[in-house]
Amino acid sequence: MSAVTMAAPPLKPGADEGRIGARANLRHIGALVRRNVLQIKQDPALMFDALLMPVIFILLFVYVFGGAIAGKGRQGDYVQYLVPGMMGMMAMNIATAVGTGVNEDFRKGVMDRFRTMPIARSSVLIAKIVVELGRMLIATTILLAMGFLLGLEVKGGVLPFLGSIALSAVFCTGLMWIFILLGLAMKTPQAVQGTAMMILMPLQFGSSVFTEPTSMPGWLEAFTKVNPLSTMADASRALIDGEGSALHPTLITLGWVVGLTALTMPLAVAKFRSKT
Repeated sequence: MSAVTMAAPPLKPGADEGRIGARANLRHIGALVRRNVLQIKQDPALMFDALLMPVIFILLFVYVFGGAIAGKGRQGDYVQYLVPGMMGMMAMNIATAVGTGVNEDFRKGVMDRFRTMPIARSSVLIAKIVVELGRMLIATTILLAMGFLLGLEVKGGVLPFLGSIALSAVFCTGLMWIFILLGLAMKTPQAVQGTAMMILMPLQFGSSVFTEPTSMPGWLEAFTKVNPLSTMADASRALIDGEGSALHPTLITLGWVVGLTALTMPLAVAKFRSKT
């Protein structure tokens, strides 16, 4: 595994991070991002989920469920509904990987070395987020490319379309702090993955990503309406299709992001400082 070289002498764990300026912090984040990218370069299999998951998911859902939901021979209509919703789903799936990565780094002793260096504790976690955000944007690009091949149309204009991608990136970033905290709290990567799946499954299938919630039982429809993945999906559809107002679901989605980040980011950084 590649080591990150820092010019300054090592500090004891728990040293005062207030001495680290913004420029130095950015430089440390950049070095840690390079370290994480080198990991991917040395093990390309780490990119398989970002490269293959969008292709597999869109083909399965369009051709297995599309005919049943939209009607036989109308899979093209379902593509227009499905792909914008899956942008949030891709963000959520990629976000889970950061928790597993943090957990593995602790198990391998990498984080112990980082904590003896004169770097802000948050820079280690932010570098993880930057790299996973890059993987998420690659997965989203592949998802949209597949959508265009299957008939997706951007009816709302280029700027709203780009806005939907930006919103999914912000959504992904907010979710990552949850899974970072999970990765720091759990003992093994397998425990992180198992717990993440218990979070993902009800959020993904109890949402408006795959079908209109009006066909669901009342209690599930009520859950779907407050599900952040549903508001993300609704905002993306409004931006891409150009139908209806995207303002309300976008504001609700951003509200979820701000709330989740404000709650979990301080807890994750505190857990990172205290974890042994």
